[in-house]
Amino acid sequence: MSGTRTDGRVERGRRTRRLVLGRTMEIASVEGLEGLSLGRIATELGLSKSGVFALFGSKEELQLATIRAARAVFAEHVVRPTEEVPPGLEQVWRLCQGYLAYSRERVFPGGCFFFTVSAEFSARPGPVHDAVASARAEWLGFVEDTIEQARAAGALRSGVAARQLAFELVALLEMANVQSVLFGDSSGYEAAESGIRARLRAEARGRAAAVLGTAGADADA
Repeated sequence: MSGTRTDGRVERGRRTRRLVLGRTMEIASVEGLEGLSLGRIATELGLSKSGVFALFGSKEELQLATIRAARAVFAEHVVRPTEEVPPGLEQVWRLCQGYLAYSRERVFPGGCFFFTVSAEFSARPGPVHDAVASARAEWLGFVEDTIEQARAAGALRSGVAARQLAFELVALLEMANVQSVLFGDSSGYEAAESGIRARLRAEARGRAAAVLGTAGADADA
């Protein structure tokens, strides 16, 4: 019986943790991680402050847990769909389209969670800065690795500068996100798709660029 009670408490703790992190990710994507506090979350969700404190212990740990949770959500929406296709130009294109959909569909109400918190903590040293920087480095590294794999598969020219191309693609993706969030203007997504398509075509080998379609075909899809 005691084991059953313990299991019940553990599961309730997990549910509460998921509930809290779901809300903190929403808040942070709009207001930044400094908008989080144990008291605020407890009040908004109708929880006891002591219960929230028992789960996270401090504002900083709440911020760090929120970053970890957001990384998992980002991976689910942007990274995981690329596993459905083999290395090549289609995989690079799928990755870019995944990010644009993640921003356009407002998986987080403030657009890209990591763009928001990166601007907030870029010049502030400490564990939260390091966690944000690690997430950003992982994302940029993943884009670069995906490009490298496409090159190795023969879809991109052998001399492609993967790091530079990754930088350019991410810049286009994030500009679309900013324009949409700041101005309520979705045209940036089409502009980003057009720019990304042009850059990938310029680096493609042979018939590999066929997977990119055309601007008109994408609009009709």
